[in-house]
Amino acid sequence: MRISCHLTFDGQCENAFRAYQSILGGELTTLLTFGDSALAAQVPESWATKILHATLSLEGQELLGSDAFPNEAAGHQGFAITLSLSDPLRAQNAFAQLADQGHIKMPLQPTFWAALFGVVIDRFGVTWEINCGQPDGHLPRAHESDRDADAVSPPTLGT
Repeated sequence: MRISCHLTFDGQCENAFRAYQSILGGELTTLLTFGDSALAAQVPESWATKILHATLSLEGQELLGSDAFPNEAAGHQGFAITLSLSDPLRAQNAFAQLADQGHIKMPLQPTFWAALFGVVIDRFGVTWEINCGQPDGHLPRAHESDRDADAVSPPTLGT
């Protein structure tokens, strides 16, 4: 089984996916417009350049997207895309680039479960959780009494 995330935009899908490719790498394997699809006659001419299907392939995984059909609202509520990275520098760079023109909900910072964790809503309205594991690769301890050994403060929530 494989689970993929499919994002729907209000006409900004191509811009979003080009930004995500720039930030995360990978390959845009599909950018199919409504005008180049079998649905061309069913959408207004002004919607012909909007994206019916986008695929960003990343390290064996896919992020999918499209623009909502005309007169259908697209919204990004009730979920977040979790980006798990092992390299702290890559996590910091991804967080900073996703935050550009966006909104930081929780600054990227050490937590009791990760070397770095932060939450950002990007300029397209998509919520991202950036998670960077412990440098030595260990998992959080199972017992509350063991937490003191790490001397990591609770995370600071944003506004």
